[in-house]
Parts: sequence; C-alpha cells; structure tokens
Amino acid sequence: MTRWITQVRPWGGAAVDIAVDNGRIAELSPPAPRAPESVLLEGNGQIMLPPLVEAHAHFDKTLWGEDWHSHAAGDSLSQRIANERSLLRSIETPIEERASGLIRECIARGSLHFRCHVDVDAQLGSRHLEAMLRVREHFGDLIDMEFVAFPQTGLLRDPGTVDALEQALLLGAENVGGLDPCGIDNDPIAHLTRVFELASTHQRGVDIHLHDEGELGLWQIERIIDFTERQQLQGRVAISHAFCLGQARPARLNVLAERLAAQRISIVSTAPADIEVPPYLELDARGVNLCLGSDGIRDAWSPMGNGDMLERAMLLAFRFNLRRDEEIAACLRAATVNGARALGLAHYGLEPGCHASGVLLPVRNVAEAVVSRPHRRSVISKGRLVARDGHFLAH
Repeated sequence: MTRWITQVRPWGGAAVDIAVDNGRIAELSPPAPRAPESVLLEGNGQIMLPPLVEAHAHFDKTLWGEDWHSHAAGDSLSQRIANERSLLRSIETPIEERASGLIRECIARGSLHFRCHVDVDAQLGSRHLEAMLRVREHFGDLIDMEFVAFPQTGLLRDPGTVDALEQALLLGAENVGGLDPCGIDNDPIAHLTRVFELASTHQRGVDIHLHDEGELGLWQIERIIDFTERQQLQGRVAISHAFCLGQARPARLNVLAERLAAQRISIVSTAPADIEVPPYLELDARGVNLCLGSDGIRDAWSPMGNGDMLERAMLLAFRFNLRRDEEIAACLRAATVNGARALGLAHYGLEPGCHASGVLLPVRNVAEAVVSRPHRRSVISKGRLVARDGHFLAH
C-alpha cells in the first residue's frame, strides 16, 4: 500500500506530499486529503532534508554512556594515541554497547549514513572491526555504515599491521586507512604504496588521516593525488582533516583544488577551532567535494561531541564567519549531499526513486535549521519512522 508523508517542504521549498512505496519515494504530489490509514507522517509544513551523513567517526573508541572521564592526554599526536590505548584497556563496557548507544543518538538527530574508522593493527588484530560488524548487522535495516581499516599506531612501524589491514579487508572493511605518511611513519612513499596497493588489489576505497601541516602536508596531498591517478581510484579516495589546505597560499591552493577535483578526491573536515581548516567555499567553488564528520565523539581524544551533523554544519559556518542564508545552506550540503557523494551512496535524495529517508524539522528554511538545530526532529529511514521529537524509537 502506498503511504504518504504529507505537507513537507523538501529543502525548504514548496509543500508537497511524498508517496512511499516499498521504502522508496514514488512521487511528489501537491498536498491533498489522504486517508488516515495511508499517512506515514504528517509534516504540517515542516522542512524535509535528506538524511544527514556522518563521514568520519570512530565509534569503536567512544566512551558514550560511560561515567565522566576527565581528559588526561598530552598535546602531541603520539601522547594522545598512547593515552587512548591505556584508557580503553581499562574500560569494561563492550564496544558494541558503547557504539550502539551513540548510534541511536545519531539516528535520533537525523544521521543515517556513516563512515566509521576502526582501529586495526598487529596487537588489536580485527577485534574492533568484528565488534563493529556486529553493530552494523544489528542496525542494518535502519542505516548504512561503511568501515575504514585504520592503522592508528602507524602502518609501517609494526610490520604486522599491513597483514592485519589485509585481514580486515577480507572481513568486509570497505576502505583502507592511512595516517600521516610523513609525520607518523616517516616514509611517505612506502606508506602510500602499501595503502594504494591494498586498495587496488582488493578493490576498496582509501581514506587517509592527514594532520601534517604546511608544506609537508601539501606535498603529501600531491602524492595522494598522484597515487589516485596512477591506480585509477577516482571518486574512491578521501583525505581527512587536511589542515594544510587552510595554510596554502591562494595560487598553490588553486592548483591543488584543480587536481583534487579532477581526481574526485573528497576532503573530510571536522571544522575544528584550534587550527586552520580547508577553506570550504573556495574549494566548493572549484569543484572539490568537502564533507563533514565528527571524528571522535566523547572519547579519549576529547570530551566534546554529540553526533549531531546539523551542529557540525553550524561549526563549519561559524568557523568561517558565514552569515548569509545561501552560505549557511552551503554548509549543510557538506553534511548531506557532499557526504553522500564521498561515500558513493546510491538512491540518496528527495526525488522519485530515492530511498524514502530524511529528517523533518520545524523551521522555515535550511539556514534556520543549521542555526537553531531544533531537538524536535522526526527521522524516516526507507519508509519507516525511526525517531520522533528527537527520540530514537525502540529497535
């Protein structure tokens, strides 16, 4: 039976009724009286957005639901990694319980698509990934989640990590991760060679954490572009953080942006406050796909974060002091359609043929959605109401 989402305004436009058949949008029609039993959800003039996309998270390491842990890490990357390992060894709550609690919160806030970086190395093996595979199976009828096999302690420093990554790919990880080929492994060409060989052999994507700043970081971006072109992985590579792009002079940025766009390499930012950020509007104008992620949420790296991608879009606008409606709306694209592009999502959107999924908000337009971030939201996943008024419905 056709069911209807009535009187909603896709992207804040004119009101329509959305017909849902078999979990897909069948048509958009002018508002009209509908039989009560056929109404899936009454929109009452709310705007409807496609699902929010969390393009960079570490659910396996969250402390969500735990007692408060005061932040105790040092300032360096190596100190934070060591502190995290020590803290996680002391936590008795299983990964599945902590991750599931956070994912329910993310769903209630409108996110239905996730890229999760999962720690893999010679010591951990695939334990974290196996736990997250069970989590994905549990939520599989509600969300889409893909994994990055992530070498948090470096790829080359422990030779067994390369084998552990390959095992993770065989278990089902969709992407090969990397981490600061210069700053962590001190051998960028060997690091990138291993990453891209694994991706090419197993037909997987690539997502590399790049914290290295300045000219060192920019040089590594050039090499990632070279490897992407050589291995013909256009549209399947992402660079997370890439602070160095916010430190590049305009002429250098323009050249890199042209190459990034040509190879369809996505940039994933968290819009942090403490360092330069890839310049969103400039990159967007040059065709570079920049999307958003929360990174760690309530973990050993930071007590911050709540899994709300509307808030992450606000932080992007706030970071660049954006005020005009169209600029704020552009930031929401980074948390929706740009993230969908980075993850290669099919049937995403609010048009006929797309999955009948989205989030309804009681605001007048997209800019207000980002600025006010109302807690009262309704979330639909493939024709099923999964959250109402900001509360996850039992699963």
